[in-house]
Amino acid sequence: MSTNGTNTTNPTPTPVPVPAGDIAWVMASTALVFLMIPGVGYFYSGMARSKNALSLIMLSVLSAAVVSFQWWLIGYSLTFGTSTSKYVGSGENAFFMGVDMTPFSSSVPIPKIAYALYQCMFAAITPALALGSAAERGRILPKIIFIFVWTTLVYDFIACWSWNPNGWLGVLGALDFAGGTPVHIASGTAALAYAIILGKRHGHGSTDFKPHNIANAVLGCVMLWFGWFGFNGGSALGANARAAMACAVTNLSAAVGGLTWVLMDYRIEKKISALGFCSGAVAGLVAITPGSGFVGTPAAVAIGIIGAFFCNIAVHLKHIFDFDDALDVFAVHGVGGVVGNLLTGIFAQKSIAALDGVTVIAGGWLDGNFIQLGYQLADSAAGMGYSFIMTYIILFIMDKIPGLSLRADPESEAIGIDESELGELAYYHIDKIISVNKLTGETKTVKEETVLQNNDVNVSIV
Repeated sequence: MSTNGTNTTNPTPTPVPVPAGDIAWVMASTALVFLMIPGVGYFYSGMARSKNALSLIMLSVLSAAVVSFQWWLIGYSLTFGTSTSKYVGSGENAFFMGVDMTPFSSSVPIPKIAYALYQCMFAAITPALALGSAAERGRILPKIIFIFVWTTLVYDFIACWSWNPNGWLGVLGALDFAGGTPVHIASGTAALAYAIILGKRHGHGSTDFKPHNIANAVLGCVMLWFGWFGFNGGSALGANARAAMACAVTNLSAAVGGLTWVLMDYRIEKKISALGFCSGAVAGLVAITPGSGFVGTPAAVAIGIIGAFFCNIAVHLKHIFDFDDALDVFAVHGVGGVVGNLLTGIFAQKSIAALDGVTVIAGGWLDGNFIQLGYQLADSAAGMGYSFIMTYIILFIMDKIPGLSLRADPESEAIGIDESELGELAYYHIDKIISVNKLTGETKTVKEETVLQNNDVNVSIV
């Protein structure tokens, strides 16, 4: 004991400095990624017919709710729990046990709770992306259960492979900065499996399924583009130069992706399509995601152009192979994720990764590390194969369980998922016939009728 009564035998440990700016950036990025979730809903809603518009927005919100609970219950632990396994985390962090204010790791000093919440948003948006392929004919209750089961058995495993320090893809050397495989390849391939299991919409091939509200699709695209600054920039996990570069390449890839798609469509249609621009911008965002923390701005231009080009071509594949991916999820996210992964193997630079002062990589082809492309190919193939097979099995089993049949009956599909599954509509239109007494000015409603806006019939004005 010291003379002044202070215990010097067991001194109080010096607290670890809290990186306040890094925490603020990660939490702001969490909010940006959350905004992307309803952005997906509005983007999908605008591309569907109006009788299914509300259900697509609602499903995105439900995905956020279901996955937030699943992530707290077991998801975070399966993904990031300390484990000697290279394939799945331990259960030690179930119910967020041990997820506190201590640093996530020596290289990631932000608190575990901040990191867990940020990663929760990635987990939440992924099944919301996948469900777009089942639009206009998939029942909602099975989709809610699918979100929970799929996140547990598919997303958590693939995310563990890529981002857990012990994950086998990360140990192998695959580079995935912000979710090329866990988010985009996994959701795009799951969407393909969902579309195949459900079958085609009634009238597919003979009915023109026109988007009902391009303005909503543009709004959703802008929300996605805005939120993607947190999606990619936030993955630097700190307010540093690497985060700034990730934001710069994200914006640039989206811009050139949108322009590329417009030019490709203009060559055929001679029209500058708003929906085409939005599709190209999203394709550019998807393609840049895995490499956003590893590439510079010249590479971002190439990635945006190449990503949009291949995604545009892939949109036409569903006509060749005759499957009904209602909102082109596989073409944009599945194909775009693979293209982005492979281009990361070519354009990744160790100098860009080192901007955060911590990360050391061998780079890609630009740095003479030619084997990196092989790692990226293995990463893509593993994520695609596992997601498709597991999703198909999950859906096949669910469809055999009484009460969980995946597809709406023909009558429900005809009147729309909004009316049949939610009992609510995104739009109401009321026709009234009102008579007016010319002497007194008194009005009287003769007829009032609610007209559902299904935009199923093409009307020509001549």
